[in-house]
Amino acid sequence: MEKGNRQVVVSALQFACTDDVPTNLATAESCSLETLSTLKFAQRAKFIKNNAVVNEDASGDVAMRLQIQQLKISSISTTTLHYFCPSTESLLFKRVKLPSWDQHLVSISLNSRTEQRLLARPCSLAHKGNSVKVKCSQKREIPVLEASSMDEVFDILAERILPTSSVASNPNTKHIVGLAGPPGSGKSTLASEVTQRINKFWFQRACTSDPQVVPPDVAIVVPMDGFHLYRSQLDAMENPEEIHARRGAPWTFDPVLLLNCLKSLRKQGSVYAPSFAHGIGDPIEDDIFVSLQHKVVIVEGNYLLSDEGVWKEVSSIFDEKWFIDVDLETAMQRVLKRHISTGKPPDVAQWRVSEIDYNDRPNAEFIMKSKKNADLVIKSIDFFQR
Repeated sequence: MEKGNRQVVVSALQFACTDDVPTNLATAESCSLETLSTLKFAQRAKFIKNNAVVNEDASGDVAMRLQIQQLKISSISTTTLHYFCPSTESLLFKRVKLPSWDQHLVSISLNSRTEQRLLARPCSLAHKGNSVKVKCSQKREIPVLEASSMDEVFDILAERILPTSSVASNPNTKHIVGLAGPPGSGKSTLASEVTQRINKFWFQRACTSDPQVVPPDVAIVVPMDGFHLYRSQLDAMENPEEIHARRGAPWTFDPVLLLNCLKSLRKQGSVYAPSFAHGIGDPIEDDIFVSLQHKVVIVEGNYLLSDEGVWKEVSSIFDEKWFIDVDLETAMQRVLKRHISTGKPPDVAQWRVSEIDYNDRPNAEFIMKSKKNADLVIKSIDFFQR
């Protein structure tokens, strides 16, 4: 077609989608922005579009937009892109078949083909209906997830790693997520909430065919707390009183045991992991069983993204690395509130303030350095005011 005195080339993908997403796909001029490689996406776009119409599924249009924008990312190096995607449960149940595990979910991480192209260019993800944002740093391309509430964050993350039916039926598949952050960042809460949502969504989807069948959970949490050194091991160290006072520091854990546990999980598909009994202050061996049915495993702990010593090898096991980013003072206040909520008297609580400054704060400062190793940074909102 002609526009003024210039000839404008309209790609097959744009032609297929122009009625639905005119604002999300710019017209290609002089063939420089969209090439014949676009043609291979046209059939997929038409399928998603038609599927959405037949099933009256609005999320199909959104999925089509994501496909378009993924193409644009790989072909345009100068334009800032804005993504619009849903963060509701409706996205999980749309009848759109896409070729990989994550393509039908909220795609936050970037693939290797786009990584170098976008290294020096900021990008953002925003949801029109609420305040969900994903931003990319100009210095290093680490997406940052922000939302108006932690419940919204939980939903987005659950959608992100919810397995498909084909994945769940494959006994050799495991998606292991490493979740790190300083004390008081909300690691345990986030891991638990995301896992519960994954199992809930999976149950709802699986039960549509046979309500009499209760599917097994597909997601589970493995806390790093179970890999604390035993108190008896701390007693055997030099200056045990000081060692106990610093419990929670990197050297009061057994990263080799954690590494071997994760390697066994990768190799065998199932493993027994220790939990931690806060009442007695020691791990409980083989208390958590990760079975073949578990397809998503969230490992949460302070030092999982550290690149020092054995921790670096531990970090290499994970398929995804998440880091909860929180203001340090806010985190320390949360730690204090957590101890006060257990019923400790005021004088003990005041003593705990000194202990926080002596132990939790330096640990947190060390942990914050590992944020640079994350694939996704999650902005923490006050869990106590959700």
